[in-house]
Amino acid sequence: MSLLQQRTQTREIFNPWPYQRYCIHRVVTDPFLGLFLDMGLGKTVITLTGVNDLMYNRFAVRKTLVVAPKKVAEATWTDEAERWEHLRLLRVQTVLGTERQRLRALSTPADIYVIGRDNVQWLVDHYRQAWPFEMVVLDELSSFKNPSSIRFKSIKRVRPKIQRVLGLTGTPAPNSLLDVWAQVYLLDQGQRLYPKFEQFRTRFFDKVPRGDFHKYESKIGAEDAIKAAIEDICISMKAEDYLDLPELMPNRIPIELDSRARKAYRDFERKQVLELDGEVITAAQAAAVTNKLLQMCAGAVYDENREVHEVHDAKIEAILELVESLQGKPLLTFYGFQHDRDRILRALQKHKGLEVRELKGPQDYADWNARKIHVGLAHPASTAYGLNLQRGGNHICWFTLPWSLELYEQAQKRLHRQGQQEKVIEHFLMVRDSMDEEVAKRLEGKARTQQALIDALKARIEKVT
Repeated sequence: MSLLQQRTQTREIFNPWPYQRYCIHRVVTDPFLGLFLDMGLGKTVITLTGVNDLMYNRFAVRKTLVVAPKKVAEATWTDEAERWEHLRLLRVQTVLGTERQRLRALSTPADIYVIGRDNVQWLVDHYRQAWPFEMVVLDELSSFKNPSSIRFKSIKRVRPKIQRVLGLTGTPAPNSLLDVWAQVYLLDQGQRLYPKFEQFRTRFFDKVPRGDFHKYESKIGAEDAIKAAIEDICISMKAEDYLDLPELMPNRIPIELDSRARKAYRDFERKQVLELDGEVITAAQAAAVTNKLLQMCAGAVYDENREVHEVHDAKIEAILELVESLQGKPLLTFYGFQHDRDRILRALQKHKGLEVRELKGPQDYADWNARKIHVGLAHPASTAYGLNLQRGGNHICWFTLPWSLELYEQAQKRLHRQGQQEKVIEHFLMVRDSMDEEVAKRLEGKARTQQALIDALKARIEKVT
C-alpha cells in the first residue's frame, strides 16, 4: 500500500458546527474578511474548506498564499489538508528553507503555498510586479499589527494586486486598540479606519504624558466606534460560546527557597531595584531587571558573557516531583530561558524509561500527539500559534511565566482546545514573594506587557524599600 493510499484511508469526515458553516460561507462570499476566532474554533479547517470551494467549485481562485508563523507553516496547514476527506484535492506546498529550496517550492504546482512570515519581504521582492496569488491568508493577523514593521509594509506593497484577503487571529488587540489599525488596513486598504495610522490615532486616542514618555489612551466611546466601523468585515467568536470545552483547572505549586537561596534572591533583588529607586523607569530597564529576577526564581542567571550561574534547584525538584506524581501522564512544560530547558533536560534524562524531549518540529509534535513523550519542553514563542497538541495530554506546567498575555493564552490553548477529551490541569511553579507572583498578577489583570513590566518593578521597589 502506498503512502498516499494510507493517508487517503485515514482521512476523517468533516461535519462542521453551525458557526463553522457560517464562517465558511463568509470566506467564500466576502473578498476580504477578518476571522477573529478564539483558539480552538478551527480557523485552519474553515479556511481550507473555503479555499477548496473557491478553487474547485466556483473557479474564483487559482493560487492562494498562506503567510504563517514559522512553526505553523512547517506542519499545521499540510496536516489539516491531509486530515479531512473533503480536502483530498487540495495541494499544499510549504515554501521554507534556503532560498534555493524556497524557489524550488514556488515552482512546484500547488493550490496553496505556505510561507513563514519572516520571508514575506523576500517573496514580494522576488515577484515584484508579477504577483501571482489572487488570495492571501494572513495566519495570526495580529503579528502584522505594527504599521512600521517590514512584514506589514511588504504586504501593503502588493495589497492592491490581491483580490481576496483573509486575516486569522484569536487576539486582534493583544496590547491595545492601536493594534487594530494595521490589521484592518490589510483587509480593506484603509476604507474603514482611515488610510493613515496617524489619522486613526488622532481620531480615537488621546496623548497622555507619563513622566519622560507618553502613551495613548482610547477616547470615551472609541472601542464601540471602532467595532461598529469594522463589524461588517470581521467575525468575532469566543470558544466558550460555541464549544463545550473541558474545564481548565489552575494548580499553583508554591516554591519555598531555602535560607541560602532566599538570601541570594533578596540580595540580588535589593541591588537591582534599589539602583532604580527614585528614577523614571523605562520599559527597557524594567525588562532587563525583571528578567534577571525571573531567572533567579528559575534557579540560574546569565552573566554579561552569557555564562550560566546556578543558584538553586528548588523548581527542578518541584518539576521532578510533579512528573513523578503524574505516573506517566504526559506533561507539556513551558520554559522561559535556555538554561531552564537545559537544566530540566539534565535532571529528567537521568530517569530511565522517561521520554523527555524538546518539541521543535513536525516529528516531535506527531510523537507528542501519539503519546510517545512523557515530558515535552517548549518555549511559548515557538509553540504558541496554530499547533494542535491536545491529543498528547492534558497537563501543562509553567516553569517560568511569560510577560506577554498573548503568548501565555496562545500557549495555553495548545492543549485546551477543540478535541481535548479531559480536564486540562495547568500547574504553575511559583516562588513565594518573588517576581513569579508579580508576573502572575499582571497576567491575571490582562495588562499590557510594557506597562506590566514597569508596574511590577515598581511594586518590588516599594516592597524592598
